[in-house]
Amino acid sequence: MSTHRSFEELVREAVEAPVEGWDFSWFEGRATEERPPWGYARSMVRRLARASAALDVQTGGGEVLASAPTLPPVTVATEGWPPNVAKATALLHPRGAVVVASAEDAPLPFADAAFDLVTSRHPVRTYWGEIARVLRPGGTYFSQQVGPASAFEVVEYFLGPQPEEVRGGRDPRRARAEAEAAGLDVVDLREARLRMEFHDIGAVVHFLRKVIWMVPDFTVERYEDRLRSLHERIVSEGPFVAYSTRFLIEARKPAA
Repeated sequence: MSTHRSFEELVREAVEAPVEGWDFSWFEGRATEERPPWGYARSMVRRLARASAALDVQTGGGEVLASAPTLPPVTVATEGWPPNVAKATALLHPRGAVVVASAEDAPLPFADAAFDLVTSRHPVRTYWGEIARVLRPGGTYFSQQVGPASAFEVVEYFLGPQPEEVRGGRDPRRARAEAEAAGLDVVDLREARLRMEFHDIGAVVHFLRKVIWMVPDFTVERYEDRLRSLHERIVSEGPFVAYSTRFLIEARKPAA
């Protein structure tokens, strides 16, 4: 069991592990997260099969989009972090998809009504006006997003109690209101609360290095005392349990 290995060995292994892209295979045997019941990737694949021009926003390393056995004739992905741009390009270009380097908060670099399908898994933020602009009339936006207070057991272990406005961010009701304000019709909105287990301190370190917005100032050196305490807790009591939140939203642009 990894919990019997030393703190130093577990942390060193986590620090040396690459964090590019959204491949979470490093966590196998070290951490688990319950999956949402709706099966985002499978549902995305079905929609891609019916699309003629698709855009995947904030694609990460392109892993989710690349899981589709068939891509539309026009398939484009955007990504803002240079290491992920390189990884997504290597993965998606052989499939005929174009990867565009574009900052997350920049206007989408595409013409109006360019796509009949826009997808996004775990966007940092959804710019609904831009989504509505690049969708064709009758087109669909399909996205799985991080919900409010996701994994806040981890966040608050390191940062202490967070104010309600922070805990309540990423509210799916707000997403619905913003989508409708942009002129889209929300046709599906679902939520889930999902159990996470961290079986060793290396998994916690790797998670915080990979999902950098959880504890934005995280370094092993800065939080060494808290990490050591948590390591001892995991060894003596078992996995550190947290709960992620997710919501699925599907919105359509009214037909002309």
